[in-house]
Amino acid sequence: MADRDPIEDLRRIAFLLERAHEATYRVKAFRTAAAALAALPADEIAARADAGTLTELPGVGEVTARCVAESVAGEEPVYLRRLLETAGTDLDEAATALRSALRGDCHSHSDWSDGGSPIEEMALAAVELGHEYLVLTDHSPSLKVARGLSADRLREQLDIVEALNSKLTDLAAQGAMKPFRLLTGIEVDILLDGSLDQDDDLLARLDIVVGSVHSKLRDPSDAMTKRMVTALANPHLDILGHCTGRLVTGRKATGQNKRPESTFDADAVFGTAAEYDKAIEINSRPERLDPPKRLLRRAYELGCRFSIDTDAHAPGQLDWLPYGCARAAACGVGAERIVNTMPAQALLEWAASHG
Repeated sequence: MADRDPIEDLRRIAFLLERAHEATYRVKAFRTAAAALAALPADEIAARADAGTLTELPGVGEVTARCVAESVAGEEPVYLRRLLETAGTDLDEAATALRSALRGDCHSHSDWSDGGSPIEEMALAAVELGHEYLVLTDHSPSLKVARGLSADRLREQLDIVEALNSKLTDLAAQGAMKPFRLLTGIEVDILLDGSLDQDDDLLARLDIVVGSVHSKLRDPSDAMTKRMVTALANPHLDILGHCTGRLVTGRKATGQNKRPESTFDADAVFGTAAEYDKAIEINSRPERLDPPKRLLRRAYELGCRFSIDTDAHAPGQLDWLPYGCARAAACGVGAERIVNTMPAQALLEWAASHG
């Protein structure tokens, strides 16, 4: 039987569970077990698997131990095989072509704000998916519930990203991976007056700025319209994130907790985006799928650019791009209108043109 890497199998299971939007505790069980085993030499893992003592290790339960034992024996873990058999999203030809054209993802979160994984883990998952780049867009200070980054924390994060990019460049030079770049960014709150929730000097340093409304989502249409139009006119903003703020599926969108769309003058908002050459995000999260198709079509008619993003908060969620591609294709949005079909340098030049 072929040799297998039990740690990699555990991480792969966690990734697929995240992509399927399974419960966080399930994902955590596999990531915790993988971290526990990563600290041990391979021969000790094999010995424990043979002796049936894997569960004596903190963070390794019966299910994860069974997967490790199967992997050590050279077998594909049954749990992994079942996930692989049910994984994937059926895409028609147009959506498949869009997915193939995407070079990266412009909206992602790490454990620096409300994501669940370290920056490097998110970057390496993007590499695995074949991305050429990933924009790290943790939250801004006013979103305290999401541990939004203060100016000082954001400056610290920029140093971390610079060091990580140096490491990834060295790996690519050694032939250990394809060239990849982690781009700096933020998902900045659009405040009530339309201003952006971070220092201008810091926003100017970032590669990509996604601006989103997270508060007072039920404000009257005229107030919401003014708020977003003001933000889109700001030279620091590049992409308008999940523009209606709606939640359509999942635990947070059931019964009385379902979040309706914010109301605004779509022609005014999308017209401003087109005027300033800003992008409207096609958010791929299954519980968002924002904007709705009628608004996506209207933004297209008004000449907007788009960015198909995952808004990923975990590595497996980076594989949600097909959901956004399917919606874009259904509304006739071609690759020429999508900014993350650009190579990294062209994307950066587009963003720089706003300032």
